[in-house]
Amino acid sequence: MVQQYQSPVRVYKHPFALVMLIIGVDFVYFIQRNVLDRRSSILEIEAFNESFSSRVSVIEKCRYFVHPENSEWTCFEQTASLDIKNFFGFENSMEKLAMKQYAQNIAKGKEIIEYFVNQLKEEGITYVAPWVDPLKQIDLKDENLESVQEEDKEKKELCVAETKLPSTRDMQLSSDYIERYLGKLDMMQESRLVQLRHSIEELRGSSVPPDATLLRFLRAREFSVEKAREMLTQSLHWRKKHQVDRLLEEYEAPQVVKDYFPGGWHHFDKDGRPLYVLRLGQMDVKGLLKSIGEDELLLLALHVCEEGLSLMDEATTVWGHPVSQWSLLIDLEGLNMRHLWRPGIKALLRIIEIVEANYPETMGRVLIIRAPRCFPILWTLISTFIHENTRNKFVFYCGTDYQEQGSGGLRDYINPDFIPDFLGGPSEEGVCEIYGMVPQRFYIFDMTAATTYIVEGGVVPKNLYRLDLETTSSEHEHSLYHSISLSRGQSHHVVIHCDDPGAVLTWDFDVMRHNVLFSVLHHTKDNEIDRNPANSEVPSPSELELAMTKEWKEGVDCVKVEPSVICHDGESIQGTHIMQEAGLYILQWQHQEEPGEFLPSISSHKAQLMYFYETLPSVHYKGSMMSLQSAVSGRSIASSSLSR
Repeated sequence: MVQQYQSPVRVYKHPFALVMLIIGVDFVYFIQRNVLDRRSSILEIEAFNESFSSRVSVIEKCRYFVHPENSEWTCFEQTASLDIKNFFGFENSMEKLAMKQYAQNIAKGKEIIEYFVNQLKEEGITYVAPWVDPLKQIDLKDENLESVQEEDKEKKELCVAETKLPSTRDMQLSSDYIERYLGKLDMMQESRLVQLRHSIEELRGSSVPPDATLLRFLRAREFSVEKAREMLTQSLHWRKKHQVDRLLEEYEAPQVVKDYFPGGWHHFDKDGRPLYVLRLGQMDVKGLLKSIGEDELLLLALHVCEEGLSLMDEATTVWGHPVSQWSLLIDLEGLNMRHLWRPGIKALLRIIEIVEANYPETMGRVLIIRAPRCFPILWTLISTFIHENTRNKFVFYCGTDYQEQGSGGLRDYINPDFIPDFLGGPSEEGVCEIYGMVPQRFYIFDMTAATTYIVEGGVVPKNLYRLDLETTSSEHEHSLYHSISLSRGQSHHVVIHCDDPGAVLTWDFDVMRHNVLFSVLHHTKDNEIDRNPANSEVPSPSELELAMTKEWKEGVDCVKVEPSVICHDGESIQGTHIMQEAGLYILQWQHQEEPGEFLPSISSHKAQLMYFYETLPSVHYKGSMMSLQSAVSGRSIASSSLSR
């Protein structure tokens, strides 16, 4: 496979004639062809190898020309191809290695030109007169002047036609432009960017996305031009089909979103990225979906993404350095198993899939705040649908860890003045204007307070539900849950066999009536239950049936591994337990009698509850979430490197 290199335009801020003096093109050395067109101020160099040409073929083309917008500057661009035809089966690897070395060498080219320019200045040479067309010096009285001028005009027109100067857009992609608006790229990354742009121009003409967009798609495909082009082409078709380019101007959020969707833009992080805050734990997922539908919720998410692109462009201009990503802060206080309503999960996964495909590499960091003990379930469900590059940008906090003053808290990523007030940020009076003036369009950068103007969410009234969005049955709502009733003194047990130490047992239940005492137990006496002779590690069906009906007693045949909790009428309880040892674990609910209650056991005094439980494999848990029992912040692998 032939390796290609295409440089961006490099600008020497010196006149063309002076640069030509340094280049020295009056002679041809080795196998190289130099063509200097003084009339159009263009030097073209083409070089190729003759030695070992049967094994290796190298072709390099370079071009110097006058900057189209500043005649006192000189531009330089080059392309190269390398084809190793025979290298003992290692052709592809050697091509990549050689091209990498080539790119490192040409990076020194500009330094060399600048060095010799400075040398000439020390010798007193600061100006070289530009070449003047001798035809212009012909005596105006010459009788052949008219014919000579006509001939000269024809030559000029022919030269201009043969020489295509870069357009203004081509000139934008210079090395200086890349560093200012796109960030630091190595030589090969610059080359891939130029190649992708040319490739998209061939497909779409002048309607080429911004360079920052091209770069994001390249990064998403590890700078493979072919893969990035395929991904970008599909995305451009998707945008055209769904009129996404008109979303910012035409989208109007439904009133229920304005009143109950707890998300919005809020200032920026320490890297200058726009910051979006989502209070997911306060969001009524079911209510929003039944009020606006899945498609409208997707439209809301896409509008946020489009706003993010616009704000990143403006931030790049405001801060004077490239801002190509935005950050997301998700507050999970209040999250419970009801957020895992199946239609809600389905909608979330659809949004993730579409955003990953069409807005790659736009997420700079995701801060997960106040993660409850049921969060590992949600993370396990959605993490496999998130690209690994994005997963590595997640930073997790549980409890109040985000309030840490030193390393590890929100202050590592967000200036203390801009931490949201509901997370302990300063009051309106305590904020200082330390970042100077910002254009009014940056409404998210309100410099006067950390007070958020994000609605608190809450339950969407059922009178706002749309009948055309109601499902024909309620199977999606409660198919995960079991309902039970407990008479006075009665207990209910759920027995879980664990043969995967480190797995996580997760539960969620709602007390619908009366009070119950909830406990988590671990069976410690293996000899009380006969083992399956075929496999001593796996309980037989009869063993599990016996375990389900057995009256488990703490301190007799099991031990308590979680503190017992008295759960009152109307409460919702969630929790997790890491099963450190193999064996049987028991979830136990007991009817809890209130003091002074002497009424006979009648149906109205039965305790009623609805519960759900799930076991998460240890391999999923260890890779996705910290031990929530330890109340220590968990961080992804890349979070530290991304924090600065």
